[in-house]
Amino acid sequence: MPNWYYDKKDLRNTPSARDGVDYETERRYRKEGARFIMEAGASMSLGHNTVATGVVYFHRFYMFHSFRTFPRFVTASCCLFLAGKVEETPKKCKDIIKTARGLLSDEKFQSFGDDPKEEVMTLERILLQTIKFDLQVEHPYSFLVKYAKCLKGDSAKLQKMVQMAWNFVNDSLSTTVSIQWEPEIIAVALIYLASKLSKFTVVDWIGKKPEHLKWWDMFVQDVTMEILEEICHQVLDLYQPSQAESAPPKSPPQLPPSKASPPMKRANISPITSKNSPNIAVKTPLPPLPPSEVEANPIPKHITTENPHYLYAPYPMPPLLPQSHGPPPPYGTMPPAMPPQPPQTWQHY
Repeated sequence: MPNWYYDKKDLRNTPSARDGVDYETERRYRKEGARFIMEAGASMSLGHNTVATGVVYFHRFYMFHSFRTFPRFVTASCCLFLAGKVEETPKKCKDIIKTARGLLSDEKFQSFGDDPKEEVMTLERILLQTIKFDLQVEHPYSFLVKYAKCLKGDSAKLQKMVQMAWNFVNDSLSTTVSIQWEPEIIAVALIYLASKLSKFTVVDWIGKKPEHLKWWDMFVQDVTMEILEEICHQVLDLYQPSQAESAPPKSPPQLPPSKASPPMKRANISPITSKNSPNIAVKTPLPPLPPSEVEANPIPKHITTENPHYLYAPYPMPPLLPQSHGPPPPYGTMPPAMPPQPPQTWQHY
């Protein structure tokens, strides 16, 4: 199975970087492509898993190809098209293109060429080869809900904290965390961030054992605070506009599409091969923290204590717990197991 996790060195040595696209510009292109997939998915009433799968395909694709070669919005449309089929929420290619036409300016939509459907359908083959037909993707959403159900505390505050973490997962799709860390680690980091910002201190949880210094020790092993803070910082950086966003550079020059020969068909594309990057997940056991550090655990310097304005949160979190709890109603008030049947009428022949 391919290894889809990359370190910082890999992210600064992408095909786009070797093609003359600077790091900040590539980050902006990734963010724009991810936002486009989110907005298109919301417009077409697609679920959060379909949207997240499309975004992960998008980030993986540009670890093998340059933004100068493949226009980001065409790629994003193709990723959403494929994700819909994988997640069993398929949409017609023409409907995705129609949605893209409504979301993009005339200048940006020009990258689709004279035959947008042909562009997207042709790119799908290249996308499948690039991601090596590894179509199933896990996301932090399910892990977030699973972990939150084990936490104890005020139910209203807990629900608020988890909703904040859910929104952070939505926004994290605009970063590269999904191709740097496993979804379990991302879920832990964003619950940690939400608990700090909402001032919800986790002091007890289901399944707590003496060897568990933190609540997440029962789910992920040997995850350092440095990893959690790195994920938090990447998400929080989204809420602070960069210089590149205030004055965005022009898109890299691309070959004009041709009706007779779309850009994706000009060369015979062979299957993609690349050396896998080492997984950065920590495997070596770490010594336990001293009690003072474990108890204090202050907010990191770069993590603000104010709630951010979320970039994008179109998908509400499902209920964390059942709506009703408590003993069953007294005997005699329970509804019948089956609805009452109409009286039988006998017909005489």
